[in-house]
Amino acid sequence: MEGLLTRWQALPALATCRLHHCAPRRGKLLTLSRMFQPQKLREDQVLSLEGRLGELTCKSQRLMLQAGLIHPGSPGCYHLLPYTVRALEKLVRVIDQEMQAIGGQKVNMPSLGPAELWRATSRWDLMGRELLRLRDRHGKEYCLGPTHEEAVTALVASQKTLSYKQLPLLLYQVTRKFRDEPRPRFGLLRGREFYMKDMYTFDASTEAARQTYSLVCGAYNSLFDRLGLPCVQVQADVGSIGGTMSHEFQLPLDVGEDRLSVCPSCSFSANRETLDPSQTHCPACQGPLTETKGVEVGHTFFLGTKYSAVFNAQFASVQGTPSLAEMGCYGLGVTRILAAAIEVLSTEDCIRWPGLLAPYQVCLIPPKRGSKEEEVATQLVGSLQDHIAEAVPGLRGEVVLDDRTHLTIGNRGKDANKLGYPFVVIAGKRALEDPPHFEVWRQNTGEVVFLTREGVVELLSTVLVV
Repeated sequence: MEGLLTRWQALPALATCRLHHCAPRRGKLLTLSRMFQPQKLREDQVLSLEGRLGELTCKSQRLMLQAGLIHPGSPGCYHLLPYTVRALEKLVRVIDQEMQAIGGQKVNMPSLGPAELWRATSRWDLMGRELLRLRDRHGKEYCLGPTHEEAVTALVASQKTLSYKQLPLLLYQVTRKFRDEPRPRFGLLRGREFYMKDMYTFDASTEAARQTYSLVCGAYNSLFDRLGLPCVQVQADVGSIGGTMSHEFQLPLDVGEDRLSVCPSCSFSANRETLDPSQTHCPACQGPLTETKGVEVGHTFFLGTKYSAVFNAQFASVQGTPSLAEMGCYGLGVTRILAAAIEVLSTEDCIRWPGLLAPYQVCLIPPKRGSKEEEVATQLVGSLQDHIAEAVPGLRGEVVLDDRTHLTIGNRGKDANKLGYPFVVIAGKRALEDPPHFEVWRQNTGEVVFLTREGVVELLSTVLVV
């Protein structure tokens, strides 16, 4: 103990740097006091921000507003604040891994789409008021794309030398999308501006296109398994996208706007809108169907030549003759997945993240300023952070220090609990023991343990980070 105190007293500048606003340097511990994150909004403040008393009916919307994860910009449009952006970037990395594992190539297409492309497929009129339309200074018409079938097919059609050897071609992007929702609500679950991953595939035959369709659906199932989200793949209507086959990936939730019919006896499941209203039994096994509500977080379509025929998207076959490509398209609601995950995993008062998506993995809480354990325990927190960075390189940039030491450990612990850090490490009274012990909360399991520095590092070495 005396040795620790001597070392601490000899390094006052280091202590000040760790807990206050020193100049940024590479590897510096992230401090909560420097985060741009509006917090502690009361319920009445949240409601006034949204502007509609009756529409704050969704748990994820309320929690994300109160925790400073999002902030309303206009109806259906939100500022995504730093914690949410970090979670979003992690989700995109997981999506990239899954899409590239099946041969996906990432592109980025313009959000501004010329009206002539949409008129070529008749969707300029079919989409109706859902399209956000505008004119430039020359009077030319555009829309802000809710999806990119026309754009990507025109892009591929422009490549006149495409060969069957280059197929299947899987092109995808993660971009902002726009949809003029008549009644945006539920926060990020149904907005006018949102992030979506959309993939478009081109194959040489119907059989090959169906194989690609199954491959992408398998990647979607793998994605949701990795996130720990219990999604159900259900038969769905093709809607305005078109095609001959469609499936939705639904997350069962009470706030969901889709009605699902699921058979407990076999693998059959469908969006209720695809079934006869009077149908109560499974068409596959004749077992009784059960109904539930769901939030759509993914959608896949087998398009055939619906779009390739319009834009003449061809490839040279084995015989050298031009043939139309068989297409599929596949969407994932990226911001919707974040909100839906919070909706399904969180308590009424505290956010819980899928482990891979937590904005930060660890929150360190040193003792209150002026407490009897302040000197020793504060130094121990700094030493622990250095040790984590050295022993678990994957957690560099994943550890936040709650340096608001004017607050009690209890108050800071409540904030950490609400924000849902998977691991909260507290240097309290037991930091004065020999050897010192830290109180560790495992938020996603509710477990609380007391561990030495080595024990904390061993526990954190098991954390998966993307």
